[in-house]
Parts: sequence; C-alpha cells; structure tokens
Amino acid sequence: MKTPRSAKILLVEDNSGDEFLVRDAFERGRVRHDLEVARDGEAALERLRCIGEHAEKPLPDLILLDLNLPKIDGRDVLKTVKGDNSLANIPVLILTTSSSQLDIKNCYALHANAYLTKPFDALGYEEIVDAVESFWFATAVLPSHSPGSH
Repeated sequence: MKTPRSAKILLVEDNSGDEFLVRDAFERGRVRHDLEVARDGEAALERLRCIGEHAEKPLPDLILLDLNLPKIDGRDVLKTVKGDNSLANIPVLILTTSSSQLDIKNCYALHANAYLTKPFDALGYEEIVDAVESFWFATAVLPSHSPGSH
C-alpha cells in the first residue's frame, strides 16, 4: 500500500444498514481510512463546500455516493460536484441499488468515476471495498486536498 496517511472517504448514504456494512468492510480492509458519513445530498454538499463546522476539514480523497437520497438527490450531488472546478477532481463512485441502464448511462454522462450496485450481503461489501482499496488507494494516484486549498 502506498498510502501512508489515512484515506479520507465521504460516504453519502441515508440507510444506516448500508452505512454499517460499508463501515464494517472498510474496518476489515487494508487501508487506513477516515470514513465520514453524510445522510443526505444537502449535508454532502455542505461538507464538500466546507460550510460551517466543515470549514477547516480537508476535502475527501474519494466519495461513495448513493443515488436515492433525501433533500438533494444523488444525481444532483454528482452533477454539482463534477461541475465545480474545486471539487471535480475528487473521484465519485456511485454505490446504489439501481441497476437501471438509464441511471448507469446518466451517471457516466455526469462524469461518475465508477458505478457499483450494492451487494446483498456483507461479503459483497467486502469485495467492493477490496476493489476500491486496490485500485483507488494502491494503484491510482489521487490529488491531495488540504484545508484552504479549495
């Protein structure tokens, strides 16, 4: 693993059961990480724009984004992130229950970096996290984000 510092991950997920499975899979994983959760699209955008309590926090290295969210839909979050020059280079991985070809095509058209469908069990989440860790934190080179650089 080439990541000496903790990988900063923003999970945008309103379902506490799915949050638990993702968190547990990362805990079992190989990468040191700081997993932060936003429960809806509005909270995610506040976090990414460093508003209020988030003012001094560095931007995440990676965003795991559900599509069906309260307040602001995940598709709109994706569109906003990829349309903002200060956020656009953060990889956004869609993690959703939808296997709709329309959703898949639309998310890639909005510049999602990957589209993953939620698995049905803990082992499936572990496999996804292993793949995410292997590619995004061991193979790919990600830009660094520090407070005040956005």
